[in-house]
Amino acid sequence: MNTTGKFRFLNQTSRVVQQNEDGFYTLYKMDCPDGKGDMTIYQVFPGIELFLANFDSTRCTFEHEPYVNTMQINYCQEGRVGWQLNSGACMYLGAGDLSIHMMDNCTSSTMSFPLKRYSGVGVVIDLDKVAADPPEILRDTDIDVNEFKRKFCEDDRYLVMPARDEIEHIFSKLYSLPNCMQKPCFKLKVQELLLFLWMIDVNKEKQREQYLSPQVEVIKEIHKLLVSDLRQRPTIEELSKEYLINTATLKSTFKGVYGQPIATYMKEYRIRQAAILLRRNNDTISGIAKQVGYENQSKFATAFKKIMNVSPTEYRLQHQIESQDIINSL
Repeated sequence: MNTTGKFRFLNQTSRVVQQNEDGFYTLYKMDCPDGKGDMTIYQVFPGIELFLANFDSTRCTFEHEPYVNTMQINYCQEGRVGWQLNSGACMYLGAGDLSIHMMDNCTSSTMSFPLKRYSGVGVVIDLDKVAADPPEILRDTDIDVNEFKRKFCEDDRYLVMPARDEIEHIFSKLYSLPNCMQKPCFKLKVQELLLFLWMIDVNKEKQREQYLSPQVEVIKEIHKLLVSDLRQRPTIEELSKEYLINTATLKSTFKGVYGQPIATYMKEYRIRQAAILLRRNNDTISGIAKQVGYENQSKFATAFKKIMNVSPTEYRLQHQIESQDIINSL
């Protein structure tokens, strides 16, 4: 169960379900504990692979060989994704963000998906192979791909670049290409990516705050507590005392992991859980409001409309009409 290139899984968390005859791509189904995921890996150039990933899960564990002088670039198209690296650092990407790290820093790691969804693009580059046999466009430049390691990842460093137009331009269309256009477009975009990275001045890039594994694990426990009973509304000060973490670290790390300040995240979480209840049962709106932590139905209705753009009553009615239309069409 290996690809023909660098990205080879050593554990049993994946299985090949499709592979084309010329070896251009291999589709893997990933073993996720609470959902599903797949990765399609494409052999774009000698020493360069591109993969498209889709997950509806909270996490997936990977193991691969400690590839030396091999760089991995990841782009988050939708959702949110995080890695715990061998160095103990944790990095997180939101929609539009890009990260760069060396693959000997993630030999056994768990990809986590804090929003339980993730779509993204990855590029794996064997720097030695590409230096020996570079893509055609690089032969007309003075680019030395081995400089990428020193530039971005020396001493187990990694880089997370916030979303920007240039990054979106490179990656945004890769998911919607017809099959006949994948190979030429992937070749074009990978070369465009290398040129873009070569022009980046790392010293001018604003570095994202780094998070350590123990901090992240505490934040995940806090998140688990918060979503386990939406009727409860513990304050940040109460959480800080209970979990022995100072308030500033709690707030910054929660935002780093889940992408939003804790109050904003929980407000949206409550409303989206309420939307699920409105679709699934016939409880009164006031009853549903209490289940997600609103004693005041008027405040609940105002918050719901702000996030969902319709009132709770209108939302339930729309869903009932859509469900009936589906039944009538059967």
